[in-house]
Amino acid sequence: MKILVTGGAGFIGSSVVDALILKNHKVTIVDNLSTGNLKNVNKKAKFYKFSITDRQKINGMFKKEKFDVVIHHAAQLDVRKSVEDPLFDADVNIKGSLNILEACKNTKVKKIIFASSGGTMYGECSGKAPDEKTPVNPLSPYGVAKNSVENYIKSYASIYGLKYTVLRYANVYGPRQDPHGEAGVVAIFIGRMLKNEPVKIFGDGRQMRDYVFVSDVVEANLRALTKGENEIINIGTQTVFSVNALAKEIAAITKYGHKPEYMPKRSGELFRNFLNISKAAKVLRWKPRVDIKTGLKKTVEYFIKK
Repeated sequence: MKILVTGGAGFIGSSVVDALILKNHKVTIVDNLSTGNLKNVNKKAKFYKFSITDRQKINGMFKKEKFDVVIHHAAQLDVRKSVEDPLFDADVNIKGSLNILEACKNTKVKKIIFASSGGTMYGECSGKAPDEKTPVNPLSPYGVAKNSVENYIKSYASIYGLKYTVLRYANVYGPRQDPHGEAGVVAIFIGRMLKNEPVKIFGDGRQMRDYVFVSDVVEANLRALTKGENEIINIGTQTVFSVNALAKEIAAITKYGHKPEYMPKRSGELFRNFLNISKAAKVLRWKPRVDIKTGLKKTVEYFIKK
């Protein structure tokens, strides 16, 4: 298949690209490199450097390349930045996504796979892990934007027949994650511990998250090429790991000898978030294969070799 991966120079997107090329698909990447890295771009992929907000260039690329499938990962990915500047977040995550959807419609793309956010979609998860039927309750502009794009995708499916699979990711971590940004506590902790720098934890560190390894997320994308038609599917591990436990495990792997510095809690931060993944098992025949301890070791090894 001829596949476009938006955000294909980024952490998750580039990992998806590599897997697609190993499966002998013809892959094109569009990425403005605002958070992506040219080093991540697979040499066998065709690369366009511009933003999904550039409607004219997006339309030109789609008309020229005539894609079968679009895997849409390009985004403003920082939840805190979305709170600080919701207009910018909407420009990229909503209007940019609409540019992609319009181009899909106009060039008869068969299917779009959208990287959504289970980590922000359901709000506070105090009891059972939410499944896809759980009412959404995004608290940040980032989550609101992701939910909006999901609804636009369903609208395009209804009106124009565009097939889709929406994958709602938990907290994805692994090789190529940026340790210098605001997103990705695993990469931030590893980056600072390997340099023997102070590690900061906001709040008491008992906040719990569902951490899913990037290779498992890649596998979900591959399966969604032929499965999960017009479905929304959670992708996580259905287990929780606290920030304190995360810091302790990474410290043991990196032989970091200092205790974390505890800072005031950030306003609006969720305490507990994880995902029910039974639908992924049923619809995609997918389940996570990398446990948190193995995944952290692999990620640390990557950063040491980097």
